[in-house]
Amino acid sequence: MSDFRALSDSVLASPQIELDDIAAAKALGATLIVNNRPDGEDPLAPQGDAIAAAAQAAGIDYVAIPIGHSGFSEVQVDAMLTALAQVGAGGKILAYCRSGTRSTLLWALAEAKSGTDCDAIARAAMAAGYDVSPIRPMMDMLAAR
Repeated sequence: MSDFRALSDSVLASPQIELDDIAAAKALGATLIVNNRPDGEDPLAPQGDAIAAAAQAAGIDYVAIPIGHSGFSEVQVDAMLTALAQVGAGGKILAYCRSGTRSTLLWALAEAKSGTDCDAIARAAMAAGYDVSPIRPMMDMLAAR
């Protein structure tokens, strides 16, 4: 059962998706799936290769930017910026992890680095049910660059 939450007009965050959720994502306009969950984190969940194959079969691009227990790096933030830039007008990203939180936090960091107002990012995340306050200092630092 999909639980896609809009972070912006072009980005949805979700808890772990199932293969059946890919059709629902496509129906909502998803053109790219971003997997923020390391393979093996939950052996019972569909792994990245299965999601990638199902996405490809549905005509949706796929990229893995795993976020593990070590937290976020600038390499991951830059990879998310690349993913955001990859989605053209009218396309959408569906980013997922275990709960949607890591996906939301990575999106928030990428948006901050790209110059989006940090308060606006925080409000958008909160409206979707996610709290970015744990990474707010990092967002502010990236925005100040």
